[in-house]
Amino acid sequence: MDLAIVLSSGLLIGGIYAFVAIGLNLIFGVIRVANFAQGEFVMLGMFVTYLLQTNFQLDPYISAWLIIAPLGFILGAIVYILVIRRLLDDHYMQMFATFGLIFVFQNLVLSLSRGEAKQTKSVVAGKTINAFGLDVSIPRLIVLLVAIVVAYLLAQFLKRTIVGTAMRAVAQDQKTSTLMGINANHIYLLTFGISIALAAMAGALLTPSYAATSEIGFGFVLPAFAVVVLGGLGSVKGSLIGGILIGVVEGLAGYLIDPQIKQALWFTLFLIVLVIRPNGLFGKSVKGGMLA
Repeated sequence: MDLAIVLSSGLLIGGIYAFVAIGLNLIFGVIRVANFAQGEFVMLGMFVTYLLQTNFQLDPYISAWLIIAPLGFILGAIVYILVIRRLLDDHYMQMFATFGLIFVFQNLVLSLSRGEAKQTKSVVAGKTINAFGLDVSIPRLIVLLVAIVVAYLLAQFLKRTIVGTAMRAVAQDQKTSTLMGINANHIYLLTFGISIALAAMAGALLTPSYAATSEIGFGFVLPAFAVVVLGGLGSVKGSLIGGILIGVVEGLAGYLIDPQIKQALWFTLFLIVLVIRPNGLFGKSVKGGMLA
C-alpha cells in the first residue's frame, strides 16, 4: 500500500512537471529558444491569481481560464517583441536574456510581496478523494487531468488547423516556409504567447496546492527541462509522458533510496536516455521534426 501511495503521488507530481514542460517544449520546438524564465511565468501566474482572489474573490479554477491564460498570452507577446525577437539569430544571447528575465521577475515580485508567501484558497484546496483505497489530492489531480487535456488539444491543434500546420512548417524549415508565404515572425509571436499562457495557467492551477513565493518558479523549471529532454525536443506527447515518468521516478527515489537524491536520480535517468536516444524518447531530429 505504501508503494501504491508513492506511485500515485509521483503520478500527480509528474502532471505538474508535464504541464510546465509542454509550453517550454513548444517554444523550443518552433523558435529554438531555451526559455530558462519559463518557471517565472508560472510564478507570475500564481501571484496574479492570488491578487484576483484577494480583490475580486475569484476562484483560481475560474480565473485560470478566463483571465490568467489571456494575460499570460499578452505578456508572452510583449516579451517576444521586446526581447526574444531581437535575439533570434544569437542563441547565446537568448540564454543570457532569459536568465536576465528570471532576476527581473523575481526581484519585481520580491519587492511587491516583501518576501511573504501568498496562499490562495479554493473550494477543493486540501481535499482528497478515495480511489482504489488511496487518498488522492483533488487539486493535484485536476492539474494532471488538465495537463492531459491540454496536451491532447495542443497536438490536435498542431495537426489539424492551418495555424498549427504553419507552426510545424516554420519549425521544420523557416526559410522555405517563408518562401511559401508564411509569416514566421507572426508564428513565433503566437508560439511564445501560447507557451507563456500555458505557464501562467499552470501557475494559477497550482495555487491551491503551493504557496506563491518569488523563488518558486525555479523549482519547476529544472524538472521541466529534464522532462523536455527526456520526452523529446519538440514533442508534446513526450512532454506529457516524460513529466509523468520524472514524477514517478522522483517518488520512487524518495521512497526506496533517499529523498535527498531524488533529483540526482532523475537527472541520471535523463542522461542515460540522452546517451541511448539523443533526441529523447519521442523526439525527432532537430532539422526534421517538431511537435508530435
